[in-house]
Amino acid sequence: MYSYRVNEIFYSIQGEGKFAGTPAVFVRFSGCNLSCPWCDTDHSHGEKMTKDELEDAVRKLLADRDGAIIVLTGGEPALQLHDDEPLFQGFARFLCIETNGTQPVPDWVDWVTVSPKNALDPVVPRPNELKFVFEPEHIPYYLSMQDAGCVKYIQPLARKDGTSNLPEALDFVLAHPRFKLSVQLHKMIGVR
Repeated sequence: MYSYRVNEIFYSIQGEGKFAGTPAVFVRFSGCNLSCPWCDTDHSHGEKMTKDELEDAVRKLLADRDGAIIVLTGGEPALQLHDDEPLFQGFARFLCIETNGTQPVPDWVDWVTVSPKNALDPVVPRPNELKFVFEPEHIPYYLSMQDAGCVKYIQPLARKDGTSNLPEALDFVLAHPRFKLSVQLHKMIGVR
C-alpha cells in the first residue's frame, strides 16, 4: 500500500475554472516537480497518510454535504497517484485534479484541469480544461494551444505582493475570445 504526502485537507468552494463556486473538499498534496515562484503550497512539510487515513479524512468532511466534489491539487498531485490504487471510489460524487500536466493522470479521475507551467507541453492527452497562469512572454504558447479541443482559461498572475496582471489578462481574453477569463473567486471572497 502506498502512502501519500498531504499538505492539507479542507472544505471550501472551488474558485477557478468550470466548477467555480462549487462546494469542494480539497486535498492539497505536498511536493512538485516544478518550482513556480507564485505557488501557494508550502512544500517543506506534508503529513504522510495511508489510503485509509486519507479517505477517512475526506469522508468526514463530506458527511452531510451531498453534492460536494473532491479536488486533488498541490503541488503536483499526479506524482502521488497510482493507476492500481484508485482513491475515493464509491463515495466521491465527482473527482477532479489540478495538475501541471507533466505527469500522466489515472483514468479513475473524472475531471482533469491542466495548468501548464513555463510553456511546457502537457503529457495529459485529453484534459477537460486548460488553465494558463497569464504571463505575457508565453502568449505565443497560449495561442498555439487555442485549438486543443477543450475549454481554455486565462488566469491573472497573483503576485506575492498582492498585485496581479488582471488588466493584461483581460485584454488578452477580449482579443482572443476562444479563451475565458478565470479569476480566483475564493481569494476575492476571502476563503481558502
